[in-house]
Amino acid sequence: MKQRPLFPARLDLSSGRPTLARPETQVRAPVQVSRARTIASAPTLPHSVGPDSAARRRGMVLMLRQQGVNDGQVLSAMHTIERHRFVDSALASQAYEDTSLPIGLGQTISKPGVVARMAELLRNGAPGQLGRVLEIGTGCGYQAAVLSLLAAEVYSIERLRGLHDRARENLRHLRLRNLHLLFGDGMLGYAKGAPYAAIIAAAGGEAIPQAWIDQLAVGGRLVAPVSAGAGGIGMQALMVVDKTALGVRQTVLEAVHFVPLKSGIA
Repeated sequence: MKQRPLFPARLDLSSGRPTLARPETQVRAPVQVSRARTIASAPTLPHSVGPDSAARRRGMVLMLRQQGVNDGQVLSAMHTIERHRFVDSALASQAYEDTSLPIGLGQTISKPGVVARMAELLRNGAPGQLGRVLEIGTGCGYQAAVLSLLAAEVYSIERLRGLHDRARENLRHLRLRNLHLLFGDGMLGYAKGAPYAAIIAAAGGEAIPQAWIDQLAVGGRLVAPVSAGAGGIGMQALMVVDKTALGVRQTVLEAVHFVPLKSGIA
């Protein structure tokens, strides 16, 4: 595939309007794809949060409702996917609290409230399933699993080999046939799967890569954290990007905190 340069749009929080930065050429790393399987016939895993994890998930969903999440499909997906299976056993008791937790390699699993909020923004009131979705930053695989219940197809890319392998193992028992795990540079997106009805990022930088905008379908929506600080470090805000036939519309929402967006693989 022909190499394309990356043209990031840098965020100006004071005006909410981006300005184009100088093109920076990125070298595309080989992308490896591993498919998970369907959610049926899931065996029991050793992680435990007590005699009734379903009760804790119901409590989490109630908390999400109180936070203002109203999308029934999002709430159903959050209740279905067992978050405690995606964190270390020592942290399983905290899995349904509204807190981020470490997953290794300096990365974290996002708060349930943030996962639900971003998923609701991504769906934008759609009556049915989303189409094809691209997730930047697989992490431990939790958000990818949630997205797989909301979309017809999900491509999730991770730049850290250790996390890619961990997510693949975490997701194996769910057998999600519509979820494809990729190892590669998320800043390049995944052009082979484009165009995407929605793109979501679990890492924030001072730039939204133009590759993501290019790979977003007309009528599609992108939800990502963006930082106003130098080098992608500093205050972050959640940004919604809607791609229309007339151009791109950006909306800056509440403050958030995510790990830095980085290029390359490791």
